[in-house]
Amino acid sequence: MGRLVVVSNRVAVPRELRAGGLAGAMQAALSQRGGLWFGWSGRIAAAPAEAPRMETVGPITFALTDLTRADYEAYYLGYANRALWPLFHYQPNLVEFSRSNLEGYLRVNRRFAGQLAGLLRDDDTVWIHDYHLIPLASELRALGIGARIGFFLHIPLPAVELMAMLPGHRHLIESLADYDLVGLQTPADRHALCDYFERECGATPEDGGMRLRNGRSLRIEAFPISIDTALIARLAASGSTNAATRGLVASLQGRALAIGVDRLDYSKGLPERFDAFGRFLERHVERRRQVSMMQIAPLTREDVPEYRELRERLERMAGATNGQYAEPDWVPIRYINRSFQQATLAGYYRVAQIGLVTPLRDGMNLVAKEFVAAQSADDPGVLVLSRFAGAANELDGALIVNPHDVDDTADAIEQALAMPLEERRARWQAMFDHLARHDIAAWRDAFLAALDARC
Repeated sequence: MGRLVVVSNRVAVPRELRAGGLAGAMQAALSQRGGLWFGWSGRIAAAPAEAPRMETVGPITFALTDLTRADYEAYYLGYANRALWPLFHYQPNLVEFSRSNLEGYLRVNRRFAGQLAGLLRDDDTVWIHDYHLIPLASELRALGIGARIGFFLHIPLPAVELMAMLPGHRHLIESLADYDLVGLQTPADRHALCDYFERECGATPEDGGMRLRNGRSLRIEAFPISIDTALIARLAASGSTNAATRGLVASLQGRALAIGVDRLDYSKGLPERFDAFGRFLERHVERRRQVSMMQIAPLTREDVPEYRELRERLERMAGATNGQYAEPDWVPIRYINRSFQQATLAGYYRVAQIGLVTPLRDGMNLVAKEFVAAQSADDPGVLVLSRFAGAANELDGALIVNPHDVDDTADAIEQALAMPLEERRARWQAMFDHLARHDIAAWRDAFLAALDARC
């Protein structure tokens, strides 16, 4: 078996590698097989890098390349995050398309391919990640690379009718045919891609994927990404007694906690969540002073105007709700714009009675899985989960809601608070058992086994 080569927009450089999460899963796979991790260093340079910087730690070699300011703005901020991201998250009204941004996106993918090609061996297995790098296999094939190449999309894939709104969509999606395996989060995402190839490209279905008009076969499968379940459970058990968690519990003064943890992004349904919690307080006067909602929303992509506007909107909404319902010793919404260590979050999840995970659209949403993994078997909390998160396909012990319906979410908050212990335990146990079997290592191994089978 040859080396594994991982390619991602950002590289978890050696000094930043952490246990758990995608970085941990990739590190483990690379350590087992020996390999290379290639991608953007996170640095902005005055001129394009002619070759990546190489760092080797044990069996892993890291190949880091810089972007120019123009490439960063066109490839990353422009096309990837102002065209693909909103479209793939079913927000076509937020799509901003320009040919110059598309040219920058293709230019960076072409440059990445040129830098990566010289590092590859014939027997390598290449695993490319996410929407930033959709056309990378096409660029590598054009350079004569014949290695097995797989792709995993971490975000949703929209239906063909929505995808067709993107100028040049066919060239983009057809470039996926140069992969040997395309992995998606859910069966619905898989159906969307197969439907696209059939309706737009004239491909025909075959077992495991599609046969293209040129005779090439493409395998398309759903591989729901997961978490390091055992690690999160351990972190939660130890974190429930650390100083940060004890301080949080003391500040609640015996009240219940509903927690949400999301990047500050319009796909996460945060305004709708704030509205739903306000509706819950409006309709359940007897619950006031009994529960607080804590929303942790680290800032992200502050260079994009929509994200700055979202932050200001949420600040106004939290202030309005607190102004209406707060008491001298109780604040309904605690809104926090900074990040916390995974161990601290696990402790917070452990002591929360409700996990609020209500995105408008999400590829998977690993917070939902982390909340379940962090709960105590003796007295578990209740997960309130959007039907539009990929995790809803697996976590059927959650209370599934439509995040666009604030009354539906408000009702679920009340149902969670009133749920008997026996029911909470039964719902949690089924979800935890699933996550114990289907953790991130199982996800990684399933994808690589399918890709290695494409000889």
